[in-house]
Amino acid sequence: MDSLLLLKEIATSILIFLITRLSIQTFLKSYRQKLPPGPKGWPVVGALPLMGSMPHVTLAKMAKKYGPIMYLKMGTNNMVVASTPAAARAFLKTLDQNFSNRPSNAGATHLAYDARDMVFAHYGSRWKLLRKLSNLHMLGGKALDDWAQIRDEEMGHMLGAMYDCNKRDEAVVVAEMLTYSMANMIGQVILSRRVFETKGSESNEFKDMVVELMTVAGYFNIGDFIPFLAKLDLQGIERGMKKLHKKFDALLTSMIEEHVASSHKRKGKPDFLDMVMAHHSENSDGEELSLTNIKALLLNLFTAGTDTSSSIIEWSLAEMLKKPSIMKKAHEEMDQVIGRDRRLKESDIPKLPYFQAICKETYRKHPSTPLNLPRISSEPCQVNGYYIPENTRLNVNIWAIGRDPDVWNNPLEFMPERFLSGKNAKIDPRGNDFELIPFGAGRRICAGTRILSLFHLVHYILGLFHF
Repeated sequence: MDSLLLLKEIATSILIFLITRLSIQTFLKSYRQKLPPGPKGWPVVGALPLMGSMPHVTLAKMAKKYGPIMYLKMGTNNMVVASTPAAARAFLKTLDQNFSNRPSNAGATHLAYDARDMVFAHYGSRWKLLRKLSNLHMLGGKALDDWAQIRDEEMGHMLGAMYDCNKRDEAVVVAEMLTYSMANMIGQVILSRRVFETKGSESNEFKDMVVELMTVAGYFNIGDFIPFLAKLDLQGIERGMKKLHKKFDALLTSMIEEHVASSHKRKGKPDFLDMVMAHHSENSDGEELSLTNIKALLLNLFTAGTDTSSSIIEWSLAEMLKKPSIMKKAHEEMDQVIGRDRRLKESDIPKLPYFQAICKETYRKHPSTPLNLPRISSEPCQVNGYYIPENTRLNVNIWAIGRDPDVWNNPLEFMPERFLSGKNAKIDPRGNDFELIPFGAGRRICAGTRILSLFHLVHYILGLFHF
């Protein structure tokens, strides 16, 4: 036992020595180049111990000291953080192509089928095919118009479920209702059927799975930054990911099998999965998709489509409940435009500028991905006079941009009025105005930007308030 312990200590010492040597070599290589300012961090682990439980908040505080572009050593990895609109534009627009890939991490490996999905896949022909199919048949403008009736039907189902809860004198859990509704809406487009006929244990379990996936995917996993510690899984994150992945894989496999078995019922009326399956190949050569690619894509659409939508709507409702004056003004606008004799139609939304401003203000203050999804540089580059090495992770601190006092007046206050006049009135949250980029920007912008945009979210928020 003593010999075994000694061998482990020697092996650990050698690994630490090699990592330290590699770090020194990397530093010396870029010594003559001017790296962005940032905290020195600790030996081996770098700035990892400084991150805390809310890295976006920690990094926002650091940006006040080190500036809009910061460089941090995170374990064996280089990381750069952009914290202002100008810095974000420099990376996501000017250098978009160089930062078009995602770094590998445990989430991509254990949850997203080893990065065979659309979110984490390498920027290339297969990613472009996944994106093209998603835009053409589900997430693009024409596709969204084609299934407007489905959104309206699901709104009706959700309001009916709320009414039933009221009749039974039961509490209405908004988060569960929204997940139930969003999952069914997406299910109708992808599978030609509602995933959950009634709100209950199945839909609640699905909601819990989605919340767990989005939560663990956002953790700062030590193994992602110090590779030799990955197998040890010191935080237990990867064990949880593998367990959760099995649940999702069983659910997605069942969905696909049922869908294939019912294909005869959709002759002449193909749905999204039919279109995707037309590109299915067991070998996955060229621009063909394996069954794993397809399951990974469905995982993206169901999880991101339900969690991000429901969370932003919850924040909107919470802010309005905290400020009755905002809720009152919203009600007055609805009464004036819609009245009390009918339900909201999507064609009403352009006539409701105050509610659109509420959505924008929620995106500003409560972005669903505060640090955006990370990217990685394919080659060295220069940004604002700073040297950015190859294989440097990029995080854009969307949360910090939304609360920057140099960008927004009284940034901690929830004030929809800021978007009703002046230059802010023209701001669009879909990736062109870097003061407000809740979905990111550039070629890796969130694929669901249109479905998560003002037009469709307002539909759901208003539906909750109108009756």
